[in-house]
Formats: sequence, C-alpha cells, structure tokens
Amino acid sequence: VAGGDRSFSAARIEQITAAANTAFPKAGWRIRSRTDAAPGLRNSIDRFAQFLTLVGLTALVVGGVGVANAVRAYLERKRSVIATFRCLGAGGGFVFRVYLVQILLLAGIGVAIGLVVGAIIPPVAAMLLEGILPVSTLGSLYPGQLALSVLYGLLTALAFALWPLGRAHDVPPTALFRERSGGEGGLPRRRYLAATAAVTLVLATVAVLLAHDRFLAFVYVVAVVIAFLLLRVVAWLIMAAARICPRPRATGARLALGNIHRRGALTPTVVLSLGLGLALLVTLALIDGNLRNTLTSRLPDEAPSFFFVDIQDAEKEGFLALLKAEAPDAVIETQPMLRGRIVALKGIPAAEYPAPPEAQWVLRGDRGITYATDVPENSTVAEGAWWPADYGGEPLVSFADELGTELGLAVGDSVTVNVLGREIETRVANFRTVAWESLSINFVMVFSPNTFAGAPHAHLATLTYPDGGTTEEEVGLLRTLADTYPTVTAVRVKDALDTVNGVVSDIALAIRAAASVTLIASILVLAGALAASHRSRIYDAVVLKTLGATRLRLIGAYALEYAIIGAATAVFAILTGSLAAWYVLTAIMDIDFEMMPLTAAGAVVVALTVTVGLGLVGTWRALGEKPAAILRNQ
Repeated sequence: VAGGDRSFSAARIEQITAAANTAFPKAGWRIRSRTDAAPGLRNSIDRFAQFLTLVGLTALVVGGVGVANAVRAYLERKRSVIATFRCLGAGGGFVFRVYLVQILLLAGIGVAIGLVVGAIIPPVAAMLLEGILPVSTLGSLYPGQLALSVLYGLLTALAFALWPLGRAHDVPPTALFRERSGGEGGLPRRRYLAATAAVTLVLATVAVLLAHDRFLAFVYVVAVVIAFLLLRVVAWLIMAAARICPRPRATGARLALGNIHRRGALTPTVVLSLGLGLALLVTLALIDGNLRNTLTSRLPDEAPSFFFVDIQDAEKEGFLALLKAEAPDAVIETQPMLRGRIVALKGIPAAEYPAPPEAQWVLRGDRGITYATDVPENSTVAEGAWWPADYGGEPLVSFADELGTELGLAVGDSVTVNVLGREIETRVANFRTVAWESLSINFVMVFSPNTFAGAPHAHLATLTYPDGGTTEEEVGLLRTLADTYPTVTAVRVKDALDTVNGVVSDIALAIRAAASVTLIASILVLAGALAASHRSRIYDAVVLKTLGATRLRLIGAYALEYAIIGAATAVFAILTGSLAAWYVLTAIMDIDFEMMPLTAAGAVVVALTVTVGLGLVGTWRALGEKPAAILRNQ
C-alpha cells in the first residue's frame, strides 16, 4: 500500500479484492494477499486446526471419564464416613450435597492449578520454539480464554461427578459398612439423571459452539454418545460370554471368569473407561498418521534439480545445447507454455458456472497451459482418446481427470479459453490422470497443437541429475546460465523443497505434540480406571488369602481378567476408532483414508500394556493388605 493506513484488516483486504474483480472481470489476474498467500499450506493448517479440535474434545471426554473414576474411588474410601452420616439420621440428599461441595472444591483447586500452568506454558513454549514458529504473542495473557478454561473445567467435573454421587444417595448403611466386591448397581434417581443430562448438554453445547469447526465438534459429540451406548452393549456381551463359558479347571482362570460376570462386577466400568479411551486413541493415532502422510509422502524421491522459465523460441536450441554440454548425464525435459484463462464451460460463463469449492481455483485468473502431440509423461488417458500426431481439425483439449470430474465435465463438452486476448472455443477430447507429486512439468489443460498455431509463446524446461547432483555442479551451472542467458529464470528445486519440507515438518511436529498430550492423558486415565477398583479388590484378596491363595496366584487371576476384558475391548476400539477416523478424514478433512493396522494395533497394545501394568502395580500393593485388620472391621 503506497501511503495511507498500512494496517489493513482481513475484511478490508477482501473488500479491495472483490472490488478489483468486479471492476475488471476479464482482467485474468490472480490476486494474493497475506490472508491467502499459499492456499495449499493454508489447507494443511486448516486441517491441523481441525485436528486440534479433535484433540481438545478428546482431552475433555477423557478427563471427564477420569473425573468419574476418581469420584467413584473417592466415595469408596469414604464409605465409613458416609455410613456414620446415615446411621446418625442424615438422608441421601445430605450425603450428596456434602460430597458435591467437596468435589467442586477439589475441582476448583485443580482448575486453579491448571490456569497457572496454562499461563506459564505459552511463554516457555515461545522460547523453545523461537526460530521454528513465527509466533510473537505466545507470552500474552487472554482473560477470555482463561475464563473459558474455568468454565470447561467446572462443567466437566460436574457433568461426570453427578452420576456416581447420585448413585451413593440410595446406598443403605448396612451396605456401606460391609466391604463388597464391586460398586453399587443400578441407576441413580431421576433427579440426578436429569441433572447429569442437563449439565452434559450444556457442556456439549458450549464445546460445539466455541469449537473451531462446529460441524466436526457436533459429529464428535454424537459419536461419543453412540460410543457410550455401544460400550454398555459390549460390557453386557462380555459378561454374558463369561457366564456361559465352561468352567476351566485352573483356579486362576475360574476366578478371572467369575470376576467378569458376577454381581457387582467392575466389567461395565472398566469396559467403558478402557473402550472409550482406546477408541479415542485409535481415532487420533490414525488421523495423526494420515495427516502426516498427506503432508510428507507426496514429495517425490527424485525431483528435478532445476526449473527454467521464460525460454524464448529464438534461444531454445542454444539454451538446451548449453544444458547438455554443462550436464551431459542429466535428464532434460521441455514443454511449450502459454498463459490462458477459462472464460466458459459448456457455454456457461466461468463466473456463473456452478463449480464446487474444491474446483473453483481453476476458474480464477489465468494459468499455465500447453499443447502436445503425444500424451505427456507421468500422465495416462483415463477416458476418451488422444488426438493423432497429424491432427488438424477443431481445437481439442485434454483435461486433468480429477478436476474434470469435480467440474462435471464430460468428453465432448466445450471449454472456452482466453489466450493473448483471443477467446478460443475447444472441445474436451479426453481426461487423463496426472502424477502431480512427481514435480515434473504438468498442466491442467493440454491442447492439440493446431489450437495455438503461430501464437508466440515461451518454453519451460527441467533438468534432473541422475544422482541428485552436488552443490558445486548446481552452482556452476547457474553461473554459466546467468552469464549466457540472463533473461531465463532458473528455480533451484532443492531450495524450494527444503523450505516446504521445513514447514511441513513443523506442522507434523505440532500434530504429534498435540496428539501426545491427549495420548498421555488417556493412558493415565485408563490406568486410573483400574486403580479405582483397588478397594473392592482388597476384601476379595483377604478372603482368598485366608483360604490359602498366594499373592502371585491372585495377581495372575487379575491379570487374566484384565487381559480378557482388554482384548475384547481392544477389538471394539480398533473397529470404531478406524470407522471414526475414516469418516473424519474423508467426509470432513477431505483426505484419502489409509488403514494403518500397525498404527492402530500399536496404539492399543501400548495403551493396554501401560494401563494394565500400572493397574497391576496398584493391585499388587492392594494384595499386600494384612487379613486381620480387614476381617476385624467386618
């Protein structure tokens, strides 16, 4: 901007762009601003933002499950206190209110700690990421966002604590004084169900309305609700299968099966925590893997070393001869190139053509076009037929297959282009697949040679060293060409690829870091789901040890129980997690889905190993309780 206010807002930039396009509809220019300088990179960043939405929602759900498990374990430890209240005449409502206040106080302390840590992390991250990410505002505090964090924390704690607190309302004093294997069964009273539903609905509404991608957040919330219901069914099936399974002769196996299906079994709780956590882990792992593949795998192993632009007709032969002399072993490709703009498709002006959003870019401004006698390399005719070498009929065009499908074109449709101020109507002769990822010379539209007969145009050329070339060879070639052909623009592809790879690597690192936070939280919560059952294991262990069972035999039985539940839940997690990842990637992020069995299975195996391992460590300690102290209080 020459003079005046340089602090143009994004809205102001959009107004200027729209005004320019309206005033000069046939100018054929392409406008780029700071808000849309690199559409491809912008798409990758948008997908990363969508991934962060999933990460945030996953952390919310996993944290809520952790709250529910923690509240249940806390109430288990307070059985004697609650029993005392009930025996002294306190009602279930009083017990509920007392422990609700305690839970909210604990949640408030946790939220306060989280706010302090959250406020400290950004400036620390700014120092660590200096030179990697061009972000200068990480040290700023945003009161609105901190207040939103408080709201999320308290709503999550309340939504997931009401259910276990409500179930404690109707537990009789005799049950509270008696140690039992498993928690209370049944549903809480209707008022607690209604309160849980209301707070959960508020939490879901806030999460959807304030998400970066509301549709993605809504789909995610619905999917989590469905997963909760399915996991209840999975738990019932596991218990039913254990009930009808033949009794094994081994004591440990018989004990494991009995623990799975007996009255008050922990199977529903463990399956819900494990199943939901593992399904979310698989979903994030597959989305993470596909996103990183999309960012990195499309770059070729052997890209051209140089692109040469604006080679004029008169200097083409001499330029190519110099290239062959300076790099005799290199592969050299050339292609004529003009600039043209699509002005109409099937007789409909480009400005009025109903193109889908993903294909509108080809109708905006001018772009490179070419002509060819034969099918270009890295292309294959997918539909229609290529023109003969000596073709001299009406102008024909070959369209990139994927783009032609998106535009709704068919063989025989008309395409009108403006080249050098002249509008030329052509007919689609064929569609061809194009290997864009090869980074070789490729065009959306390739015309029959007679279309531009006699039109002045320049040429493109690429040079590829067989072994990739050395820096000395490339610098020497650039110096020679600069001295002999100063008007030809040389683009060193290695520099461009290094820049792209650097940006892509940073985005991939950010994706992995964001996912890691949730993965770690998920594993800790899953381990907490097993740790929450320790108190219910103590009484069982004491009775069995009194009857002669050893700690090693008991830990083996519990390990087998966890393994059976974990294996059944893992199958559910892989199936539902893969389905969820497929839908998010293909329907929302518009990315091809690739099933990664090793990634999915690896996430499940690692999570289960750590989860069961931590759970068994706690169980081992629980099994060390002295029988006399426990039996004396029964």
